[in-house]
Amino acid sequence: MTDLPKTFDPAEIESRWYAHWESNGLFRPERPDAQPFTIVNPPPNVTGSLHIGHALDNTLQDIVVRYERLRGKDALWVVGTDHAGIATQMVVERQMNLRQQKRTDFTREEFVAKVWEWKEESGGEITRQLRRLGCSMDWANERFTMDEGFSKAVIKVFVELYNRGLLYRDKRLVNWDPGLKTAISDLEVETREINGKFWHFRYPLADGSGHISVATTRPETMLADMAVAVNPADERYQALIGTMVKLPITGRLIPIVADEHADPELGSGAVKITPGHDFNDFEVGKRAGFKAADMLNMLDADARVVQVADGLIPAEFVGLDRFDARKLVVEAIDSLGLLDKIEDRVIQTPYGDRSGVVIEPWLTDQWYVDAETLAKPAIEAVKSGAIEIVPKSWEKTYFNWMDNIQPWCVSRQLWWGHQIPAWFDDEGQVYVAEDQAAAQDLAGNKRLTRDPDVLDTWFSSALWPFGTLGWPDETPQVARHYPNDLLISGFDILFFWDARMAMQGIEFMKDVPWKRLYLHGLVRAADGSKMSKSKGNTVDPLGLIDAFGADALRFFMAAMESQGRDIKMDENRVQGYRNFATKLWNAARFLQSNGIGASATLRAPDATLPVNRWIIAETIATVQALDLAMADLRFDAAANAIYHFVWDRFCDWYLELIKGQIDDETKAVAGWVFDQILVMLHPFMPFITEELWHAMGARAGDLIVAHWPQADAHAIDPDASAEIDWLIRLVSAIRTGRTELNVPPGAKMQAIVRDASDATKARLARQQTSLSRMARVESIAHGTATEAGAAQIVVDEATYILPLEGVIDLAAEKARLSKAMEAAVKERDTLAGRLGNASFVERAKPEAVEKARADHSEKSAEAERLAAALARLA
Repeated sequence: MTDLPKTFDPAEIESRWYAHWESNGLFRPERPDAQPFTIVNPPPNVTGSLHIGHALDNTLQDIVVRYERLRGKDALWVVGTDHAGIATQMVVERQMNLRQQKRTDFTREEFVAKVWEWKEESGGEITRQLRRLGCSMDWANERFTMDEGFSKAVIKVFVELYNRGLLYRDKRLVNWDPGLKTAISDLEVETREINGKFWHFRYPLADGSGHISVATTRPETMLADMAVAVNPADERYQALIGTMVKLPITGRLIPIVADEHADPELGSGAVKITPGHDFNDFEVGKRAGFKAADMLNMLDADARVVQVADGLIPAEFVGLDRFDARKLVVEAIDSLGLLDKIEDRVIQTPYGDRSGVVIEPWLTDQWYVDAETLAKPAIEAVKSGAIEIVPKSWEKTYFNWMDNIQPWCVSRQLWWGHQIPAWFDDEGQVYVAEDQAAAQDLAGNKRLTRDPDVLDTWFSSALWPFGTLGWPDETPQVARHYPNDLLISGFDILFFWDARMAMQGIEFMKDVPWKRLYLHGLVRAADGSKMSKSKGNTVDPLGLIDAFGADALRFFMAAMESQGRDIKMDENRVQGYRNFATKLWNAARFLQSNGIGASATLRAPDATLPVNRWIIAETIATVQALDLAMADLRFDAAANAIYHFVWDRFCDWYLELIKGQIDDETKAVAGWVFDQILVMLHPFMPFITEELWHAMGARAGDLIVAHWPQADAHAIDPDASAEIDWLIRLVSAIRTGRTELNVPPGAKMQAIVRDASDATKARLARQQTSLSRMARVESIAHGTATEAGAAQIVVDEATYILPLEGVIDLAAEKARLSKAMEAAVKERDTLAGRLGNASFVERAKPEAVEKARADHSEKSAEAERLAAALARLA
């Protein structure tokens, strides 16, 4: 054994053990004949740093991987980082700006080389931070979405999808980010509520017979209006359908069309239609017969006004920023006497989640994946059970999104990323191939130019479950570890990543990417609000690790992770689990001081004493509870099972019960139980458990690759368990009674037992020493009378009478309890009256109502406790 220091210092042991595990290959021990277990981590951005959401996600994954490794499986946790196209390019460009440089000062090849330099020097900080959390990943085979092998998979998938007719080029509206000058997905658009305006314009009818009123939140887009839509059932406009409007400012003649999109109850019931700059209008325009190629596009990549195909936008508008054009349009409409009114409105406005710039629907040529076709087998996989979503409540959300999935725009106007393997000849004909030589073979002697765009980052990361295993090569890793067993993911990337992995995995591997998908919630601020830098309520997990240790943070995450619910951050709870680690440390020191060390056996030692047979049964019950919870991915249940066993049963009761009577049998049992504790707790708190594992004595190997305990039901003794459970209830009841009646802690008492069965009398005889030491009951007598001036405690069939004469002032104690009870009842009833007042409940602040409810519950419990204490006084 190695004597443990008095104080537990997490920082000292964490770095030492992590380096030991990694340098000795213990995250991926050689187990060629073992059952494989495979999980992939959601690859964090190479630009990223560890946030509290990463801490939750990776803690849960590591718990599962360490658990399966201890169960003897060939546990592979695939690790790597994502090249993060937009984010990484932004970081490098910002650094250039500091040097008064910009991307376009360099060739594409030079800029990409600079990004690679940045990646090698500064990227990957998050991988170092994941190590601090204790993540037992397969670092020896770390992947990067831009590494050579993975890039090969990405290019192959693009080409194959194109050849299968599942990927195509089309002119459609996209979410255009004028700040980043690239298309972004719907999932990268953040909707904000902005105080804006609703402008009402009058558009003159072409025949001069009147006008039709429309309203808009984006007046500048009227420069590219191509129609006005009315509902076909709206009687007010029946005669106008098919007639023309003469658009103010441009003079363009546009038709009035009938379309269900127009709501007769909203505004005038007439809607201006700008197909080139609004997603709904795009669909209306298609139904009205406008081809995408003919739709007017009045903005450039910087969201400045450009001349449209018909040349009707006045020169003074051309070149203006969209918001400057907005002001000029409103002024021009007003000067024409065609401005009806302006309303103040809260507008739902789309912003780029990275650039913070208002997104512009923009008509442009992009590459699209036929997501609708790919989604069908992915939907069926969940319906058939091939993919199990946990919790099941997320299935409805999954089906709703997949059933209504839109074409997936996969091209981005960036330089950093997987450049699209498509080449164009001078006539615009496209040739898709894995490299330029293959494209040239397709094109013959024609001169080719490669598409400058890159692929959406989510396109490449959708291949993560098989691309990281060596596909498209037929590697042993692919055969052994695909499909993966489990994916743990935040629900917020269910559509970004999870659904797309399902689509691509089934399409290319003809099997699901993983058998189970576990979706966890968000980590929220203590008040339940969403964390954000703007609110200043984010929590740094590294700061929590510095303060309380990685084990405490990990245990907090597990204990608070309840299926279908978000986690409220609570630093006091993290500190509480630091105290739990200290409790474990002190238990190890107590064992060492009593000559108890590492166990020499995997199976439970033979035991005859009830207390030892009881703790063996409690250990086995805890193993069973852990196995059941882990099978159901109920992390909170698993954490609570081991927590209460360690703190309550082992430390607070078993160690107390054996004090002063530690024989060889007890040493063997205590050492074995503590070993099982270290193994069971290891997935949750790996650092302290590994340290204690070695400190308790010589070992054949490290804890990280030890054997998970077997739940051997044959070792359970119901009689011993019943006896010790009875003893715990009796001691607890006597202690509670003593405390409530202000009995001095050191006072020895006698007990008279009434109505005890023969079995109880035998237990009392066997446990007299424990009752004397733990409940301060010096002697026990059996009788039938009720003694005046005594406390009465009932446990099972027996009543325990504790004479109080000479121990406390009975009259003063009764008076104290009566007074305290009256005060508690009065306060309880006052709070009940307040809560029964509908006006208070409806009008008071929610936190005030919640506090009143909590106070009422507390006072009710206090009144009941004091009444019980009074009743105990005979």
